[in-house]
Amino acid sequence: MKATQNPAIGVQVTPADLLRCAALYLRRHGWHQGTYYAPTTDTITPPACAAGAIGIATAGHRVEHFSQLDPDALANYLAAMAAFVDYLDDHAPVFHIDEDGYLLDEHTSPYSWNDDPARTAEQVITALDAAADEWDRLHNQRGEN
Repeated sequence: MKATQNPAIGVQVTPADLLRCAALYLRRHGWHQGTYYAPTTDTITPPACAAGAIGIATAGHRVEHFSQLDPDALANYLAAMAAFVDYLDDHAPVFHIDEDGYLLDEHTSPYSWNDDPARTAEQVITALDAAADEWDRLHNQRGEN
């Protein structure tokens, strides 16, 4: 069953669920920088960047063009990415300033954050798990305040 499919018992998949699944995917299959997935044809579960892992968690398979997801899956992917960006904005902001000193982007790009040459797989996995915990805390999904 895909993560985006609602089981008969009516359990809703949350952004936190997808972020945790993405972290688990990276633990099991490896982390990658520069593209969504490591260029390989010998496995259907290649190492992935953070965004690629969230895509796999959402769709249940490798996704090359996220715009091709069905509307529900795309909404789930975008919600998980937004939760990850919110976490990065609060805990690991990356600012891009132009030559005139103006801030180019007010949000941390998960792509440039993932692709930072100093970044490690453990940092990415930890951030995905922490973003999931923060989403749960903010949405009171685990009965905590």
